[in-house]
Amino acid sequence: MITVRGMYFSGTGTTKKVVSAVAEEIARRAGFAKAEDIDFTPLRARDEIYTFGPEDLVVFGVPVIAGRVPNVLLPFLQTLEGGGAMAVPVVLYGNRNFDDALVELRNILEERGFHTVAAAAFIGEHSFSRKLAAGRPDAKDMEIAAEFAGKVADKVRGSVKTPAFGPVAVDGEDPPRPYYQPRDRKGTPINILKVKPRLDEAKCTGCGICVAACPMGSIHEEAPGVVDGICIKCCGCEKKCPEGALYFDDPGYIYHREELELGYPDRKEPKLFF
Repeated sequence: MITVRGMYFSGTGTTKKVVSAVAEEIARRAGFAKAEDIDFTPLRARDEIYTFGPEDLVVFGVPVIAGRVPNVLLPFLQTLEGGGAMAVPVVLYGNRNFDDALVELRNILEERGFHTVAAAAFIGEHSFSRKLAAGRPDAKDMEIAAEFAGKVADKVRGSVKTPAFGPVAVDGEDPPRPYYQPRDRKGTPINILKVKPRLDEAKCTGCGICVAACPMGSIHEEAPGVVDGICIKCCGCEKKCPEGALYFDDPGYIYHREELELGYPDRKEPKLFF
């Protein structure tokens, strides 16, 4: 019996939404067992060693940051033990482009002992914005996710006795290109690597939601306005704050966000690979 589970990093919940739905639907359509998903967004979850075997099928999702797999996840991903499990790499991007993130994730999973059987790139509301791909993945995206899961189920159901899957072919350059570099209209690079959220103390109630939301453990529980560790700009703290107390005011960050909103207004559609 094959066991299906989702496994994801999801700062604002968009990757989780797609990965969980796809894993659930694969199990339902194929008649496989469904195990509890693995959420490795919390920092402590990435201290674990996750081991799989030939009886597992893992829908594995990460967000796209600067056109690649988030570099802060690379050490953790190198600890995975695929053990011959089947995997479905999935990336979520904010309507610009997924660039080489999917090929990079596929390669990592293959190197760690997984056999990639299908892959997909879905669109989620951009972490920086509430306008760019607002509300996505939406109902149409989730319909496509269900169709994708059905095709994956059909593919693996007939092959579980003698799986002979090679690396799934996906879009992107291999080896991956350098990380995407934001630039202004003159072509000058915009560096937002050290940008961190600010806190409106008048709005903060000390609820601790932002502390729990930070995947890097960088926000102080006693002082939410203090972000003294790495900030990957997943914006989970900002978007999950019920009071709107967290915000970004860096000019380069704001400029880049506005350029993204102006430059990529057209709806992108998910891309599926088998």
